[in-house]
Amino acid sequence: MHQSKKSQLTGRQKAAIFLVSLGSDVSSEIFKHLREDEIEQLTFEIARLDKIEPDDKDRVLQEFQEMMMAQEFISQGGIDYARDVLERALGTQKAIDIVNRLTSSLQVRPFDFIRRTDPSHLLNFIQGEHPQTIALILAYLDPQKAAMILAELPHNVQADVARRIAEMKRTSPDVLREVERVLERKLSTLASEDFTQAGGIDTVVEILNNVDRGTEKIIIEALEEEDPELAEEIKKRMFVFEDIVLLDDRSIQKVLREVDTQELAKALKGVDAEVQEKIFRNMSKRAAQLLREDMDFMGPIRLRDVEESQQKIVNIIRKLEDAGDIVVARAGEEELVV
Repeated sequence: MHQSKKSQLTGRQKAAIFLVSLGSDVSSEIFKHLREDEIEQLTFEIARLDKIEPDDKDRVLQEFQEMMMAQEFISQGGIDYARDVLERALGTQKAIDIVNRLTSSLQVRPFDFIRRTDPSHLLNFIQGEHPQTIALILAYLDPQKAAMILAELPHNVQADVARRIAEMKRTSPDVLREVERVLERKLSTLASEDFTQAGGIDTVVEILNNVDRGTEKIIIEALEEEDPELAEEIKKRMFVFEDIVLLDDRSIQKVLREVDTQELAKALKGVDAEVQEKIFRNMSKRAAQLLREDMDFMGPIRLRDVEESQQKIVNIIRKLEDAGDIVVARAGEEELVV
Protein backbone atom coordinates (compact mmCIF):
# COMPACT_ATOMS: atom_id res chain seq x y z
CA MET A 1 0.00 0.00 0.00
CA HIS A 2 1.63 3.24 -1.10
CA GLN A 3 0.30 6.60 0.02
CA SER A 4 2.31 9.70 -0.78
CA LYS A 5 0.12 12.19 1.05
CA LYS A 6 -1.53 12.02 4.45
CA SER A 7 -4.75 13.39 2.94
CA GLN A 8 -5.06 10.22 0.88
CA LEU A 9 -5.42 8.06 3.98
CA THR A 10 -8.90 7.46 5.35
CA GLY A 11 -9.57 7.46 9.07
CA ARG A 12 -9.75 3.66 9.11
CA GLN A 13 -6.48 3.35 7.21
CA LYS A 14 -4.80 5.66 9.72
CA ALA A 15 -6.19 3.59 12.59
CA ALA A 16 -4.95 0.38 10.93
CA ILE A 17 -1.44 1.82 10.43
CA PHE A 18 -1.44 3.05 14.04
CA LEU A 19 -2.43 -0.37 15.43
CA VAL A 20 0.16 -2.20 13.32
CA SER A 21 2.81 0.28 14.49
CA LEU A 22 1.92 -0.42 18.13
CA GLY A 23 2.35 -4.17 17.75
CA SER A 24 -0.03 -7.05 18.40
CA ASP A 25 0.13 -7.01 22.22
CA VAL A 26 -0.93 -3.37 22.60
CA SER A 27 -3.40 -3.59 19.68
CA SER A 28 -5.15 -6.57 21.24
CA GLU A 29 -5.69 -4.55 24.43
CA ILE A 30 -7.17 -1.68 22.39
CA PHE A 31 -9.51 -4.10 20.61
CA LYS A 32 -11.03 -5.05 23.97
CA HIS A 33 -12.51 -1.55 24.17
CA LEU A 34 -14.03 -1.52 20.65
CA ARG A 35 -17.38 -2.71 19.32
CA GLU A 36 -17.54 -5.85 17.18
CA ASP A 37 -18.27 -3.88 14.00
CA GLU A 38 -15.30 -1.57 14.67
CA ILE A 39 -13.01 -4.57 15.23
CA GLU A 40 -14.25 -6.12 11.99
CA GLN A 41 -13.67 -2.93 9.99
CA LEU A 42 -10.19 -2.38 11.43
CA THR A 43 -9.21 -6.02 10.92
CA PHE A 44 -10.24 -5.68 7.27
CA GLU A 45 -8.11 -2.54 6.87
CA ILE A 46 -5.12 -4.19 8.58
CA ALA A 47 -5.45 -7.20 6.27
CA ARG A 48 -5.32 -4.84 3.25
CA LEU A 49 -2.01 -3.33 4.38
CA ASP A 50 0.72 -5.11 2.46
CA LYS A 51 3.35 -2.45 3.11
CA ILE A 52 3.41 0.67 5.30
CA GLU A 53 5.52 3.50 3.98
CA PRO A 54 7.76 5.00 6.71
CA ASP A 55 6.45 8.51 5.92
CA ASP A 56 2.87 7.38 6.37
CA LYS A 57 3.70 5.72 9.68
CA ASP A 58 5.48 8.84 10.95
CA ARG A 59 2.61 11.12 9.90
CA VAL A 60 -0.02 8.90 11.53
CA LEU A 61 1.94 8.68 14.80
CA GLN A 62 2.52 12.43 14.76
CA GLU A 63 -1.19 13.08 14.17
CA PHE A 64 -2.06 10.77 17.08
CA GLN A 65 0.37 12.60 19.36
CA GLU A 66 -1.11 15.96 18.34
CA MET A 67 -4.65 14.73 18.96
CA MET A 68 -3.70 13.44 22.42
CA MET A 69 -2.03 16.77 23.24
CA ALA A 70 -5.14 18.61 22.19
CA GLN A 71 -7.37 16.23 24.19
CA GLU A 72 -5.28 16.79 27.31
CA PHE A 73 -5.37 20.57 26.91
CA ILE A 74 -9.14 20.51 26.33
CA SER A 75 -9.65 18.48 29.52
CA GLN A 76 -7.44 20.96 31.42
CA GLY A 77 -9.04 24.19 30.29
CA GLY A 78 -11.51 23.74 27.42
CA ILE A 79 -11.31 24.19 23.66
CA ASP A 80 -10.19 27.83 23.74
CA TYR A 81 -7.36 26.99 26.15
CA ALA A 82 -6.27 24.05 23.98
CA ARG A 83 -6.32 26.19 20.85
CA ASP A 84 -4.24 28.89 22.57
CA VAL A 85 -1.57 26.44 23.80
CA LEU A 86 -1.37 24.67 20.45
CA GLU A 87 -1.09 27.99 18.61
CA ARG A 88 1.94 28.91 20.69
CA ALA A 89 3.52 25.51 20.05
CA LEU A 90 2.55 24.74 16.46
CA GLY A 91 1.20 27.89 14.84
CA THR A 92 -2.32 29.17 14.29
CA GLN A 93 -3.44 27.10 11.29
CA LYS A 94 -2.02 23.87 12.66
CA ALA A 95 -3.77 24.46 15.98
CA ILE A 96 -7.10 25.15 14.29
CA ASP A 97 -6.80 22.00 12.15
CA ILE A 98 -6.04 19.79 15.16
CA VAL A 99 -8.85 21.20 17.33
CA ASN A 100 -11.35 20.99 14.47
CA ARG A 101 -10.40 17.35 13.79
CA LEU A 102 -10.75 16.48 17.45
CA THR A 103 -14.08 18.24 18.03
CA SER A 104 -15.58 16.76 14.84
CA SER A 105 -14.51 13.26 15.90
CA LEU A 106 -16.12 13.80 19.31
CA GLN A 107 -19.28 15.32 17.88
CA VAL A 108 -22.55 13.60 18.67
CA ARG A 109 -25.20 13.99 16.02
CA PRO A 110 -28.38 15.64 17.24
CA PHE A 111 -31.10 13.23 18.39
CA ASP A 112 -28.61 10.41 18.92
CA PHE A 113 -30.77 9.00 21.72
CA ILE A 114 -33.88 9.05 19.60
CA ARG A 115 -32.19 7.03 16.82
CA ARG A 116 -31.89 4.10 19.22
CA THR A 117 -35.58 4.28 20.19
CA ASP A 118 -38.13 1.81 18.86
CA PRO A 119 -40.12 3.48 16.02
CA SER A 120 -43.50 2.75 17.66
CA HIS A 121 -42.41 4.45 20.88
CA LEU A 122 -40.89 7.28 18.91
CA LEU A 123 -44.15 7.78 17.02
CA ASN A 124 -46.05 8.26 20.27
CA PHE A 125 -43.30 10.56 21.48
CA ILE A 126 -43.31 13.00 18.54
CA GLN A 127 -46.71 12.84 16.83
CA GLY A 128 -48.09 15.64 19.00
CA GLU A 129 -45.20 17.93 18.09
CA HIS A 130 -45.26 20.72 15.52
CA PRO A 131 -44.67 19.46 11.93
CA GLN A 132 -41.40 21.44 11.77
CA THR A 133 -40.12 19.64 14.89
CA ILE A 134 -41.16 16.27 13.45
CA ALA A 135 -39.44 17.13 10.16
CA LEU A 136 -36.25 18.08 11.97
CA ILE A 137 -36.18 14.78 13.88
CA LEU A 138 -36.99 12.63 10.84
CA ALA A 139 -34.28 14.35 8.82
CA TYR A 140 -31.69 13.08 11.32
CA LEU A 141 -33.06 9.53 11.49
CA ASP A 142 -32.16 6.51 9.39
CA PRO A 143 -34.41 6.75 6.28
CA GLN A 144 -36.07 3.38 6.94
CA LYS A 145 -37.01 4.33 10.50
CA ALA A 146 -38.13 7.77 9.32
CA ALA A 147 -40.28 6.11 6.64
CA MET A 148 -42.02 3.91 9.22
CA ILE A 149 -42.88 6.94 11.33
CA LEU A 150 -43.95 9.08 8.37
CA ALA A 151 -46.31 6.35 7.17
CA GLU A 152 -48.04 6.25 10.58
CA LEU A 153 -48.54 10.01 10.94
CA PRO A 154 -52.01 11.44 10.21
CA HIS A 155 -52.54 11.99 6.48
CA ASN A 156 -53.00 15.72 6.89
CA VAL A 157 -49.55 15.91 8.54
CA GLN A 158 -47.56 13.62 6.23
CA ALA A 159 -47.24 15.92 3.23
CA ASP A 160 -46.55 18.94 5.43
CA VAL A 161 -43.69 17.10 7.16
CA ALA A 162 -42.33 15.81 3.82
CA ARG A 163 -42.36 19.34 2.38
CA ARG A 164 -40.57 20.74 5.43
CA ILE A 165 -37.86 18.05 5.18
CA ALA A 166 -37.34 18.82 1.49
CA GLU A 167 -37.05 22.57 2.13
CA MET A 168 -34.78 22.17 5.16
CA LYS A 169 -31.27 23.49 4.79
CA ARG A 170 -28.87 24.30 7.62
CA THR A 171 -30.04 24.32 11.22
CA SER A 172 -28.15 26.31 13.85
CA PRO A 173 -26.91 24.62 17.03
CA ASP A 174 -29.07 27.02 19.09
CA VAL A 175 -32.26 25.83 17.40
CA LEU A 176 -31.27 22.18 17.75
CA ARG A 177 -30.47 22.65 21.44
CA GLU A 178 -33.81 24.36 22.01
CA VAL A 179 -35.68 21.49 20.32
CA GLU A 180 -33.78 19.01 22.47
CA ARG A 181 -34.71 20.89 25.65
CA VAL A 182 -38.37 21.00 24.60
CA LEU A 183 -38.27 17.22 24.12
CA GLU A 184 -37.67 16.81 27.86
CA ARG A 185 -33.95 16.22 27.68
CA LYS A 186 -34.47 12.75 26.23
CA LEU A 187 -32.35 13.64 23.25
CA SER A 188 -28.63 13.86 22.78
CA THR A 189 -26.72 17.10 23.26
CA LEU A 190 -24.56 18.81 20.70
CA ALA A 191 -20.85 18.33 21.25
CA SER A 192 -19.74 21.21 19.03
CA GLU A 193 -20.88 24.51 17.62
CA ASP A 194 -20.56 23.33 14.01
CA PHE A 195 -23.61 23.91 11.86
CA THR A 196 -24.99 20.55 10.82
CA GLN A 197 -26.80 19.69 7.62
CA ALA A 198 -29.78 17.40 7.39
CA GLY A 199 -32.94 17.27 5.37
CA GLY A 200 -33.25 18.52 1.82
CA ILE A 201 -34.80 16.89 -1.23
CA ASP A 202 -32.41 13.92 -1.24
CA THR A 203 -33.42 13.09 2.33
CA VAL A 204 -37.16 13.20 1.67
CA VAL A 205 -36.67 11.13 -1.52
CA GLU A 206 -34.80 8.47 0.44
CA ILE A 207 -37.55 8.41 3.06
CA LEU A 208 -40.35 8.24 0.48
CA ASN A 209 -38.54 5.42 -1.30
CA ASN A 210 -38.92 3.43 1.91
CA VAL A 211 -42.62 4.05 2.60
CA ASP A 212 -45.39 1.98 1.08
CA ARG A 213 -46.88 2.97 -2.27
CA GLY A 214 -50.14 4.21 -0.72
CA THR A 215 -48.41 6.61 1.67
CA GLU A 216 -46.11 7.85 -1.08
CA LYS A 217 -49.05 8.54 -3.37
CA ILE A 218 -50.96 10.50 -0.71
CA ILE A 219 -47.93 12.66 0.03
CA ILE A 220 -47.00 13.27 -3.61
CA GLU A 221 -50.58 14.18 -4.57
CA ALA A 222 -50.82 16.65 -1.68
CA LEU A 223 -47.47 18.20 -2.66
CA GLU A 224 -48.58 18.46 -6.29
CA GLU A 225 -51.45 20.70 -5.16
CA GLU A 226 -49.41 22.72 -2.68
CA ASP A 227 -46.03 22.98 -4.45
CA PRO A 228 -46.02 21.45 -7.96
CA GLU A 229 -42.36 22.31 -8.65
CA LEU A 230 -41.18 20.59 -5.47
CA ALA A 231 -43.39 17.56 -6.18
CA GLU A 232 -41.93 17.28 -9.69
CA GLU A 233 -38.35 17.53 -8.40
CA ILE A 234 -39.03 14.81 -5.83
CA LYS A 235 -40.65 12.53 -8.43
CA LYS A 236 -37.67 12.95 -10.76
CA ARG A 237 -35.29 11.72 -8.10
CA MET A 238 -37.43 8.92 -6.70
CA PHE A 239 -36.88 6.64 -9.66
CA VAL A 240 -33.79 7.32 -11.75
CA PHE A 241 -33.18 5.67 -15.11
CA GLU A 242 -30.59 3.22 -13.75
CA ASP A 243 -33.29 1.81 -11.45
CA ILE A 244 -34.80 0.16 -14.52
CA VAL A 245 -32.67 -2.89 -13.62
CA LEU A 246 -34.95 -3.37 -10.59
CA LEU A 247 -37.96 -4.04 -12.82
CA ASP A 248 -38.83 -7.60 -13.78
CA ASP A 249 -38.45 -8.64 -17.41
CA ARG A 250 -42.16 -8.44 -18.22
CA SER A 251 -42.35 -4.87 -16.88
CA ILE A 252 -39.29 -3.84 -18.89
CA GLN A 253 -40.85 -5.28 -22.05
CA LYS A 254 -44.03 -3.24 -21.42
CA VAL A 255 -41.94 -0.11 -20.95
CA LEU A 256 -39.96 -0.75 -24.15
CA ARG A 257 -43.18 -0.98 -26.18
CA GLU A 258 -43.92 2.63 -25.15
CA VAL A 259 -40.42 4.01 -25.80
CA ASP A 260 -39.13 5.61 -28.98
CA THR A 261 -36.05 3.78 -30.25
CA GLN A 262 -34.02 6.95 -30.75
CA GLU A 263 -34.80 8.11 -27.20
CA LEU A 264 -33.76 4.71 -25.87
CA ALA A 265 -30.49 4.80 -27.83
CA LYS A 266 -29.65 8.21 -26.35
CA ALA A 267 -30.67 7.14 -22.83
CA LEU A 268 -28.40 4.08 -22.94
CA LYS A 269 -25.36 6.11 -24.02
CA GLY A 270 -24.89 7.34 -20.47
CA VAL A 271 -25.27 4.15 -18.43
CA ASP A 272 -23.08 1.22 -17.46
CA ALA A 273 -23.03 -2.18 -19.14
CA GLU A 274 -25.35 -3.79 -16.56
CA VAL A 275 -28.22 -1.48 -17.47
CA GLN A 276 -27.59 -1.84 -21.19
CA GLU A 277 -27.52 -5.63 -21.02
CA LYS A 278 -30.76 -5.70 -19.01
CA ILE A 279 -32.44 -3.78 -21.84
CA PHE A 280 -30.87 -5.83 -24.63
CA ARG A 281 -31.95 -9.10 -22.97
CA ASN A 282 -35.57 -7.98 -23.11
CA MET A 283 -35.52 -7.28 -26.85
CA SER A 284 -35.43 -9.59 -29.83
CA LYS A 285 -31.94 -10.24 -31.18
CA ARG A 286 -32.75 -8.23 -34.29
CA ALA A 287 -34.11 -5.24 -32.31
CA ALA A 288 -31.13 -5.34 -29.94
CA GLN A 289 -28.71 -5.37 -32.89
CA LEU A 290 -30.46 -2.39 -34.49
CA LEU A 291 -30.38 -0.52 -31.18
CA ARG A 292 -26.64 -1.15 -30.80
CA GLU A 293 -26.10 0.13 -34.35
CA ASP A 294 -28.14 3.27 -33.61
CA MET A 295 -26.01 3.92 -30.52
CA ASP A 296 -22.78 3.48 -32.47
CA PHE A 297 -23.99 5.57 -35.39
CA MET A 298 -25.01 8.61 -33.32
CA GLY A 299 -21.54 8.92 -31.78
CA PRO A 300 -20.87 11.20 -28.78
CA ILE A 301 -23.86 13.23 -27.58
CA ARG A 302 -24.32 15.89 -24.91
CA LEU A 303 -24.94 14.73 -21.36
CA ARG A 304 -27.96 17.03 -21.23
CA ASP A 305 -29.56 15.16 -24.15
CA VAL A 306 -28.84 11.80 -22.50
CA GLU A 307 -30.46 12.92 -19.25
CA GLU A 308 -33.47 14.35 -21.09
CA SER A 309 -34.08 11.02 -22.86
CA GLN A 310 -33.63 9.10 -19.62
CA GLN A 311 -36.19 11.32 -17.89
CA LYS A 312 -38.72 10.74 -20.68
CA ILE A 313 -38.40 6.99 -20.13
CA VAL A 314 -38.67 7.40 -16.34
CA ASN A 315 -41.90 9.37 -16.92
CA ILE A 316 -43.25 6.48 -19.01
CA ILE A 317 -42.37 4.05 -16.19
CA ARG A 318 -44.20 6.18 -13.63
CA LYS A 319 -47.22 6.50 -15.96
CA LEU A 320 -47.39 2.72 -16.41
CA GLU A 321 -47.06 2.22 -12.67
CA ASP A 322 -49.84 4.71 -11.91
CA ALA A 323 -52.06 2.87 -14.41
CA GLY A 324 -51.29 -0.43 -12.67
CA ASP A 325 -49.62 -1.92 -15.77
CA ILE A 326 -46.30 -2.52 -14.03
CA VAL A 327 -45.18 -2.79 -10.41
CA VAL A 328 -42.16 -0.96 -9.03
CA ALA A 329 -41.00 -2.76 -5.89
CA ARG A 330 -40.72 -0.61 -2.78
CA ALA A 331 -39.12 -1.23 0.58
CA GLY A 332 -41.47 -2.45 3.27
CA GLU A 333 -44.03 -3.85 0.82
CA GLU A 334 -44.83 -7.53 0.55
CA GLU A 335 -45.15 -8.76 -3.02
CA LEU A 336 -48.68 -9.94 -3.62
CA VAL A 337 -49.38 -12.76 -6.05
CA VAL A 338 -52.99 -12.91 -7.27
